[in-house]
Amino acid sequence: MSNNNAIGLFDSGIGGTSIWSAIHQLLPNENTIYLADSKNAPYGKRSKEEIIKLSCKNTEFLLEQNCKIIVVACNTATTNAIKELRAKYDVPFIGIEPAIKPAANQSETQTIGILATKGTLNSELFNRQAESFTNTKIIEQVGNGLVELIENGEIDSPEMNMLLTSYLKPMIAANIDYLVLGCSHYPYLVPAIKKIIPSHIKIIDSGEAVARQTKAILEKNNLLNTSKIKSTQLFYTNSDSDVLKKILGFKKNVFEENF
Repeated sequence: MSNNNAIGLFDSGIGGTSIWSAIHQLLPNENTIYLADSKNAPYGKRSKEEIIKLSCKNTEFLLEQNCKIIVVACNTATTNAIKELRAKYDVPFIGIEPAIKPAANQSETQTIGILATKGTLNSELFNRQAESFTNTKIIEQVGNGLVELIENGEIDSPEMNMLLTSYLKPMIAANIDYLVLGCSHYPYLVPAIKKIIPSHIKIIDSGEAVARQTKAILEKNNLLNTSKIKSTQLFYTNSDSDVLKKILGFKKNVFEENF
């Protein structure tokens, strides 16, 4: 395995670019390949078996590109499939889980909210993690419809505002002081969320923690890129690339592939 090989990332669409952004900011010298499986989004509505099958397909695409490490930049895929991926493929995997621990440890009201997909909230991994914080009340909310709107580029739409308001108001009423974003798509909703929630409620996502973990695993396996050549960032999608291009803010290195 060459140190110059790329970090591979996949998500059920464009949301995992929030994770990519955090990794690229921390590790600008690393080559990356990002896979957006938008055709099959959202994973949160799919069965565990379907999620595992799609995650294996995505992994194999990235391994064909000789990726040295794979970041599962999707909460639902991590909580439902990462155990199977690690057992099946001989490459390091980094997962992404809702940041319950920092929220619960820092909460003064001992009440936190988590906005996530049905697939994440119903997973064994999530429930095992949530149950370990016995002194914290966790208000769970399935974000039905949010991923679809983000994938369609409707982040600032009236429908998005209506959905977010309906999901967040009960959390506010329950006196949460931390809101955990349990889906890699949701960081793109932070500006809209901040218009709804009181300023004292802090928002937490997993991006920076995943970036730090990625760096640590690369260091542990002696896989950090030491090349002086400018890094390359490639993005693949099996859907219309316009939304992905818009959210990334540039128009190069984005490819449409039928995978």
